[in-house]
Amino acid sequence: MIRQNLIRKRQSVIMNHLYIIMYHYTRDLKHSRYPNIKGLDISLFREQLCFIKENFNIITMDELIAASRGHYELPERAVLLTFDDGYTDNYTFAFPLLEEMNIAGGGIFVPGKPIKEHKLLDVNKIHYILASGSAEQIMTDLTERMDYYRGSEFEYPDNKELYEKYAVANRFDTKETVFIKRMLQTVLPERARNLISSDLFAKYLGVSEEQLSYELYLTEEQIRTMKRHGMHIGIHGYDHYWLGNLSEEKMKRDIDRALDALGEFIDHDCWVMNYPYGNYNKNVVNYAKSRGASVGLSTEVRVADLGRDDLLALPRLDCNDFPPKSNQWRDIDNERYFTRT
Repeated sequence: MIRQNLIRKRQSVIMNHLYIIMYHYTRDLKHSRYPNIKGLDISLFREQLCFIKENFNIITMDELIAASRGHYELPERAVLLTFDDGYTDNYTFAFPLLEEMNIAGGGIFVPGKPIKEHKLLDVNKIHYILASGSAEQIMTDLTERMDYYRGSEFEYPDNKELYEKYAVANRFDTKETVFIKRMLQTVLPERARNLISSDLFAKYLGVSEEQLSYELYLTEEQIRTMKRHGMHIGIHGYDHYWLGNLSEEKMKRDIDRALDALGEFIDHDCWVMNYPYGNYNKNVVNYAKSRGASVGLSTEVRVADLGRDDLLALPRLDCNDFPPKSNQWRDIDNERYFTRT
């Protein structure tokens, strides 16, 4: 009897499991203008899709929403593909492969600002700066500019104090890279971040911010085409802020502007929120829900369990956790099962 109960419990857990995979840049890295950008090469993306089709059951975003409401039962080893940041290479490289392999209904999450203003987001300035110079040299330039702007218009702690607090390596980045990202993403005052990231962008890249913006992001017509072919369009903020770090007023305004910018592409009574940087708090979740969000996606590294997880903060795995990049998904899956049982 005990063994049967354990088997039934394990089967119930498995049927609630959902592997949500996160992608960003998908392109022919070798032949791109910035081959050092941290993306998934299209040849590896093809291999990964083959692996996923052979070993998992791919579901659509609509099926996830239905499952979240108890109207759909997830298959065993269910997987959902999600694409963050609204890059045009998701359309030119990833989308044709999804069509070729008859994979439809994943989610693509588009920040509002590039669509409406054609301006380069700070997050992408940082990506391209890091892809165009050594972390050591960028660190030197960054700290020099932090010293330059400190005390004139802006106030923030000295560089050593900030480095000791924020230079912490993670799964994919060295501590120096993490420090650069944190300073320019959220730690420094917003205006100082804008000035410094633009200074560094001008030094390390040979194109204007406006030019790269038009090259980098999806157009509205591309979004319409992907939606017609079964891709679910979701919300990824307006300015790609760390929403949980904003004042409540600024957080609400950012989400409102994102909903307005993507209004043509979403169901305002049932949309999906993808928190930029995976950053959120209770106020962010509650406000997104009040505006009609039915599902929310974070960057916490786990296999989602629809029976236990908060549906407005589902965890995801990175594309680098799956072959041909690695088999990390197996360790994450095993850890999840034994932790829960």
